[in-house]
Amino acid sequence: MVKNIDKIIELLKTEVKDFENPVVSKIGEIQKDPFKVLISCILSLRTQDRTTGPISLKLFEVADTPKKLAKMPLGKIQKIIRPVNYYITKSIRIKQIAKDILEKYNGKVPDTFEELMKFKGVGRKTANIVMVYGFSRKNRIPIDIHCHRIPNRLGWVNTKTPEQTEFALMEILPKKYWQDFNDLFVLHGQNICRPINPHCWDCPINKYCNYYKEVYLPSKRK
Repeated sequence: MVKNIDKIIELLKTEVKDFENPVVSKIGEIQKDPFKVLISCILSLRTQDRTTGPISLKLFEVADTPKKLAKMPLGKIQKIIRPVNYYITKSIRIKQIAKDILEKYNGKVPDTFEELMKFKGVGRKTANIVMVYGFSRKNRIPIDIHCHRIPNRLGWVNTKTPEQTEFALMEILPKKYWQDFNDLFVLHGQNICRPINPHCWDCPINKYCNYYKEVYLPSKRK
């Protein structure tokens, strides 16, 4: 049993009030539209939020439904989303997903994890994000690189991949925290617990963290 989960979550909720929400969760909260969450999530892969947010909104100004996106010329999609990384591949995928939604799901984004995973370009993280932020489901835990890295640093889990972390967390993390987990750990990872040179000295949960104890505490340097 992992200790101090309640305290750590409480401290992170206080900390992240000063940070800007990830673009996908923000779109989910404001738009309440699974389609927009799905498309913005695909656009966000390997692209920073400060780029993804404006580009997603720009795309939705001209194509805010599967029907409109499916009908849009590929070149026009590419022109709009060009600032995101891998924009050519992403343009092909989001256009095909829009077509599939129209042809296979009567214009509605499927509301099950299994069906979402059938779309080309949609992996576990994206499917989970759509379930949580698009459909407000509380039985999934989206895991990105931050959500994988931080629980390992804390010592909650000892895993090699995000998928392993997802299943490990489902065993130890109380369900009341599942819906908030991604936002909290993404924000903490983007601003404090960075992949390289984490700001451990500014971290409100460092006393609960194995990484901090091993790397930064004077007693561990001897």
